[in-house]
This record gives sequence, C-alpha cells and structure tokens, in this order.
Amino acid sequence: MKKVTFAEFGGPDVLHLTDAEEPHAGPGRIRIAVRAAGVNPVDWRIREGQVLGAHPVELPAGVGLDAAGVVDEVGAGVEGVEAGDHVFGEGSSTYAEFAVLSAWARIPEGLTFEEAAGYPSVVETALRVLREVGVRAGQTLLVSGASGGVGSAVLQIARERGITVIGTAGAANQDYLRGLGALATTYGEGWADRVRRLGPVDAALDLAGSGVLRELVALTGDPRKVISIADLGAPEFGVRFSGVPGSMPDALAEAAALVARGRLRIPVEKAYPLAEAAAAHIDSRAGHTRGRRVMVV
Repeated sequence: MKKVTFAEFGGPDVLHLTDAEEPHAGPGRIRIAVRAAGVNPVDWRIREGQVLGAHPVELPAGVGLDAAGVVDEVGAGVEGVEAGDHVFGEGSSTYAEFAVLSAWARIPEGLTFEEAAGYPSVVETALRVLREVGVRAGQTLLVSGASGGVGSAVLQIARERGITVIGTAGAANQDYLRGLGALATTYGEGWADRVRRLGPVDAALDLAGSGVLRELVALTGDPRKVISIADLGAPEFGVRFSGVPGSMPDALAEAAALVARGRLRIPVEKAYPLAEAAAAHIDSRAGHTRGRRVMVV
C-alpha cells in the first residue's frame, strides 16, 4: 500500500509517500480502507520532533491520527461493526491507503468521508478543554484562534450548552465566527481592548499558540481559568497545557449525536492527495484555517 512516512525529524520535506506493508487489525481493533484522513497540528508537531508525551515516536514513522473509511478487517473481540461499514475514528499512520483504528463510530448520515475525517481529534480536544476550563451555562468563554477545527467545534458545543463565546480570528473569518454564534473580533494590536468592549470574560482557551497567554490571564483574572493546547510555554504563566487526550469513544459518540441533531458541522477548507502531505502541513502550520484540512485517498 501507499503510506506517508518520515525517517527523521524536520520540516515538511522529510515527508515521503512510500510503499509499505499493509497493517492488520489485532484484538480490539478494526482496519479500514482509508477514504480521508484528518490533518491536525499534532501531526506536524510530531514530525518536527516536538516533545509530546502522549505520542511517542519510533522512526521511521507514519503520520496521522484521524481517519474515515470503509471497514475491511475486524479484530478479535470487536462487536457491533462489520466489513463494509462506514466509520470515522482514531488510530495511527492514517495518511495511508489502509489504517488500523483503536476507536471508531459509524459516520452520521449526511457526512461525507472527507468531513467525517475532520472530527475525531478536534471534537475530543474541544470537549476536553471545555471540561478542564470549567466554564458553565450563563458564563462567557474567550477563544483565541477560534476559526480552526477545534475552535469551530468549541463554538458550537459551547452554544449548545448555553455558554456565550467571544472568538478571535483574522478579518476574513469574522462572519464565519458569527455564523457559529460567537461574538467576533480580530486579533492583532489592541485585540484585548476590543474583547473588553464585548464584555467580561469568565474563562479562556488558547487554540493557536500566538503569544497571547499574558493577555488571556489578565482578561480572566486567574491563570487557572485559561487552558492552552498550542503554547508549550503555558506553565510559565501558570496556565495549564492540555496535551493528554481523553476518551475518544465518548467523544466520537457525542460528535455523532451532535451532528445528527444538526448542532455540529465542521467544514472542510481544503483536501489534499497523499502525495501533497508536505503542502498540507505547510498550510496547517500557517494557520488561518476555516474549519478543517484533510488528506484524501
């Protein structure tokens, strides 16, 4: 099969589309013929060699955690799924023609493979940081870097829970944030003052790692009310860095339920063939994404 791999840590140029042995579903796992794989910042952070304890790497390594496709192998002990089912979930080395998943759910009706591949990690992350930051119905949450995949999920899930959201993003994404129910403002010089004019903030999330933690702590008045998923220097400000994943099966089930109720939809901004994995990482790292980027097979 074809698979994207890297043999050394480094820039996007270390990614190569290679011939590889097909993986097979062991006990408690399923294998899918991949139709699409989600592109997440953690993918290029791992490729760069950033220290991410939840994702140890042995070189040479594959790339990708999220995927959607058609089940073609079911491991021992797995029930409730069979060959031919359309599923989305999390596994390893998902930028490939076949991948083994450790957590999965049926793709909700109305979602394409490309759309479904963009949900697993971002919804798990959104649910986790909302829980960790402790924001409740009737309170106001500030989301820095709100137009990407995690931000898109956070805004919609928070709205479902009765939480007011202020989102920051580039000028081109202001209407997108408002369409998701957020109070929107741009980042850049004076952004914190623009947020203050929109109202008091009870908690904040840093989703972009753009050097805003000092201001987020000042806006909330308490570093314990700020969570970052993107700034490894967060502890210097007394802010928690949230890098350890929670329960993916629960997140997939909630994502499917929200989609089925019409309360969650994350658009795909751009899709790339496997041979253009390097371009996908360059674009992901540059930010300014509206929704998700995915690889297609």
